[in-house]
Amino acid sequence: MAIVVVAAIIQDGEGNYLCARRGDWKVAGGKWEFPGGKPEQNELLEDAIVREIKEELGVEISVVRQFDRSQTGEIDLITFVCDLVGEKPTTSTDHSELRWVPEAELSKLDWAEPDLPALKRILIPFC
Repeated sequence: MAIVVVAAIIQDGEGNYLCARRGDWKVAGGKWEFPGGKPEQNELLEDAIVREIKEELGVEISVVRQFDRSQTGEIDLITFVCDLVGEKPTTSTDHSELRWVPEAELSKLDWAEPDLPALKRILIPFC
């Protein structure tokens, strides 16, 4: 059975994407991902991503829409387009680095495998 994970695709006012580098103490440490986490039992996916971002990054977001859902190995990743409410995050409890990356630079990062389908949809729209 797949592990359900939710992730937020967040852009700033200049169109840069929030990318998070997994801490070395985690599985796939050093790989880049869209921040998020696992929903709690009976938690709505939209509520889960809002909670996870608040816990990990200390900021509020609002969910705009679901962007992608794909299964890679044991991970069923659901990504949501989200808007920041307030200030940009500066630290993370689960990541060693946060970076705002322009779309043209996204493919240069070493991404965690579960995030690749959503990344491809960003880079190759309408596919």
